[in-house]
Parts: sequence; structure tokens; C-alpha cells
Amino acid sequence: MIIEDFFATTRDGWRLHLKRTRRELGVDRNRRPLLIVPGYGMNGFIFGFHPKGTSLESYLADAGLDVWTANLRAQGRSERARRDAPGPSMARYAHEDVLAAIDFVLATSESGHDRLDVLGASLGGSITFTHLSREAQRDRIASVIAIGSPLRWETVPLVLRLPFASRRIAGLVRVSGARRLASTILPLVKRAPAALAMYMNAAHVDLDAASDLVRTVEDPDPVVNRDLAGWMKAKDLVIDGVNVTHAMADVTHPLLLVVANEDGIVPEPVATSAARVWGGRDVTTLRIGTPEDWYAHADLFVGHESPTKVFAPIERWLRER
Repeated sequence: MIIEDFFATTRDGWRLHLKRTRRELGVDRNRRPLLIVPGYGMNGFIFGFHPKGTSLESYLADAGLDVWTANLRAQGRSERARRDAPGPSMARYAHEDVLAAIDFVLATSESGHDRLDVLGASLGGSITFTHLSREAQRDRIASVIAIGSPLRWETVPLVLRLPFASRRIAGLVRVSGARRLASTILPLVKRAPAALAMYMNAAHVDLDAASDLVRTVEDPDPVVNRDLAGWMKAKDLVIDGVNVTHAMADVTHPLLLVVANEDGIVPEPVATSAARVWGGRDVTTLRIGTPEDWYAHADLFVGHESPTKVFAPIERWLRER
């Protein structure tokens, strides 16, 4: 694989790190480039890493796709280009960062296409929905894949109710050292796998790779926490006066929703809520897991069988479109 690093500058002064992955024999020019958008409290590292097999980036690039992973503001190697550049928020992620990433990818990709596909991971899918809530920003996206992504909070899982119960308090609390905390907790899960069952099924994930897995963890941002708290209370996400859930009725792009059957972070009714309001007819829901072999949130990306159960169906879905 050929892996390259680039930086795209937003209109409000951030240099966003973009990682490009492509196969050595070149990209398939018949296929559109793909942009991956990370989620909450994370950077894009996990898409290029898999404890046992092929990562999401490598799997899709091996199929000929020109794969780009964006680190949004304050994620990974992204940095302020101006000292006064504002920090993260759902609106800035969606309408500044995703916009800048799309501009850069379409201008740089050797595939020659004027549209790309977007894969949003967890909150990254919600950020993509928010980007699409503005009609002027829809033309350059061809299709959307959302993996474990909330749109309407039909129900809020217990693990999220307390930290996001108050918008004011959620916006005041600053969390630092999240990566260190995760590096302490993950190895303990081998002894008490039920402790993180809402997030991962320990039977699916190689916890000996905990030191690598935690490299994707970032400190949560207070402003984003405030956005999330208000969203969970209202059920619908409202950004700049626009109800994102309602706006999806006007979005007709092909949509693939990938859902874990026992996701304790984004339960199935929440992860499939986009399908119930989507304006287009080409909507597919890929459910992963059975009652006997259940899947949780993180398993979709780093589970032992995620290359065959998750990455392969995604690649086929994209190829068919």
C-alpha cells in the first residue's frame, strides 16, 4: 500500500490532517474516491489498524478505491493554522471540516471524479448527515455509509444518560488523559469482559493489542459534549436552526447503515433512525451479529471478522453503485 499525508486548510483557520491510502498498482479510475470521517473522542488511526487482519483503509484500497481519512479539528495531527481558529463543535465539524476535506480530496485524487463517497464512523456519520442538511453541500457527495451512527435519539442508553443529562454541565466538564485511562481499562476487560460489553464483545477483539487500539482515543471536547447533551434531550439534532433529522427527507443519496445487534452506545433504533426519514429509496441496512454471536460498537471496526462481515459488504455495496 502507498500511504501519504496531506493537510487541508479550513476557512476558519485549521490545518486538517488527511491520510491517503491506495494500492501500488494505482487506483481504479472507474471508482469514486472515498472519504472516511471519524467519530466522537477519536481520531482516524483505527481505520488503518486491525489487530488480526486487514484494516478498513487497506481493504477498500486493495479493491481499487482511493481512500482518504480525515482528522477533524483537534483530532490526531490536525492543528490550528491561526491562533484564533475556533475549536470543535458539531456545526464546525460538518460545515467547515468536512467541506474542506471534500474540497481537497476532489482536487487531489487521481481518480478524476467530481463526486466522492463518504463513510462516517459513529458520530462521523452524524457529522455527515449534518453536512448534508445544507442543500448547497450535497452535490459533491455520491453516497453515504454510516457505521453505528445516531440521527434521532429514540432512546438514550443508560451509559450516556448521566454524563449528558445536563447541557450546561456537559459543556463545563473537561476531560484530559482519556487515552491513558483507556490504556489502563482495556487490558482489565480480559478479566471482566462484561465491564465494557456495551462497547465491545471481548470475544471478538484482540485485547493484547490494547496499546495500539488506544492510539485512536482523543479527549472529548466540552463544546461537542454540550451539543450532544442538547441533542439527546431534544432527540433531534438541531444545528444553526436546522433540524437535521427533518432535513434528511430531502436527501436522496444512496445510504448504507451498518448496525451492531447489541450496540450499547448507539442502539439499533438510533442507528437505523436515518432509514425512517431518508428521502431516497436506495437505503440498505446491514445488521451484524446474532443472539449467539453478538456484536457491539467497536467490534464493527476491529473485530476478528470485521474484514469479512463488515468491510467486504461495504466494498460490494460501493461497487454496485
